[in-house]
Amino acid sequence: MKSLHELGVAEIGQGLRAKAFSATELTQHLLARVTAASQLGAFLHVDAEGALAHAAQADHRLAAGDASPLLGIPLAHKDIYVTADMPTTAGSKILAGYRSPFDATVVARLNAAGTFSLGKLNCDEFAMGSANENSAFGPAHNPWDRSRVPGGSSGGSAVAVAARLVPATTGTDTGGSIRQPASFTGITGIKPTYGVCSRYGMIAFASSLDQAGPMARSAEDCALLLSAMSGFDERDATSINQPPQDFHAQMLTAREGASAAQPLKGLRIGLPKEFFPAALSADVNSAVRQGLAELEKLGATLVEVSLPRTELAIPVYYIIAPAEASSNLSRFDGVKFGHRAANYTDLLDMYKKTRAEGFGPEVKRRIMIGTYVLSHGYYDAYYLQAQKLRRMIADDFQQAFQHCDVIAGPVAPSVAWKAGEGADDPVKAYLADIFTLPGSLAGLPGMSVPVGFAESGEGAGMPIGLQLIGNYFKEGQLLHTAHALQQATDWHTRAPNGI
Repeated sequence: MKSLHELGVAEIGQGLRAKAFSATELTQHLLARVTAASQLGAFLHVDAEGALAHAAQADHRLAAGDASPLLGIPLAHKDIYVTADMPTTAGSKILAGYRSPFDATVVARLNAAGTFSLGKLNCDEFAMGSANENSAFGPAHNPWDRSRVPGGSSGGSAVAVAARLVPATTGTDTGGSIRQPASFTGITGIKPTYGVCSRYGMIAFASSLDQAGPMARSAEDCALLLSAMSGFDERDATSINQPPQDFHAQMLTAREGASAAQPLKGLRIGLPKEFFPAALSADVNSAVRQGLAELEKLGATLVEVSLPRTELAIPVYYIIAPAEASSNLSRFDGVKFGHRAANYTDLLDMYKKTRAEGFGPEVKRRIMIGTYVLSHGYYDAYYLQAQKLRRMIADDFQQAFQHCDVIAGPVAPSVAWKAGEGADDPVKAYLADIFTLPGSLAGLPGMSVPVGFAESGEGAGMPIGLQLIGNYFKEGQLLHTAHALQQATDWHTRAPNGI
């Protein structure tokens, strides 16, 4: 029999409804694990008292016959979501000690579905980073090799799931911040179509790119969470006004003409030649090809497609995202909330010192880049051109989807790198997002699914993820594809040694 921490969301739900254990017992077990694994740096705040109180409430509802699928499920939230009962920092000193008067919509909807949070999770400051090394409160460490990064910016969320501290977490994805850490830590994560999940109460980095999503052990667990998280929110101007969807039911819906042996029969999977460059790590290429071969066995057909502007995604993203960040982060000035400099002479001096003390190096770098590209004389040359290229990148995907149903490839060019390797060269970390940025710029849904481990070199034994990208609002198709793969393989069930 599995230990409680080895159970995923769906398994926990079944166990709670069968009264195999209680939500209180499960929560006590997980809290003990969180305390024992504090050196991983996954949590920035643990609310043991609140979690146990919510677990007791869930047990009462379960005893009364409530069979809601997520009732009694403990999880944890990336510290980019505001929460009324816990501090919210966005991984930044400028928000140290801040408490929101309300919950983010994603948090509120998951609470309404019966989940409750053990605490808040570490992340790169204001979600800016690919390694979780930009957090003002220290880095998170990859449980597969603690000398390596877990990816970012949702690094704490990925570590908490991979280390079996909680069965699921929330993350956010601006340029790959759910998919890349999921790949680096051997878990499953999905970024839905832009606008499917509300951004209300999610501290903004780049408003036209930020999107919420779940991170868990399996596609089934992600489907259950995404069903609860998503839906129209009139308080978010970027929220898509469409009826709520049951992604779990969509995931389980059989394809026409499919069979038990070939559940993906008729599915066309596009392989962009630009996602398999010569510089791609041999281990990553081998694992991704292994995953694609499994999909073929399940009935899918592989076809070659092209996304010719893939390389342009990096300069486009690193113009648009910093530009939006420079605007969004102007609100953190020490006047109404958050950190304020202790010594200053006048209002302008207070602004300068507060922001100099409160923001970290990467946030300052992106604010300066963003302010520069939006300034007079450079807006047309940089920002406007980047927006035009963004539309062309989105058009490339639509051309590709005329020949396939799902696009597949690597999540990142390599496995997780050693901590500190990108400290002196931020561009190296930027380049690690080459395969996730195009889908983010286009606003498409994408996910990372474990497909193996590196077999050679110093990165041997590190997890590798397969990226699946769908057309707009095709999350159900992505989850169905990933679920079929996970029903036939066990990569997603493997945990780090000693976990």
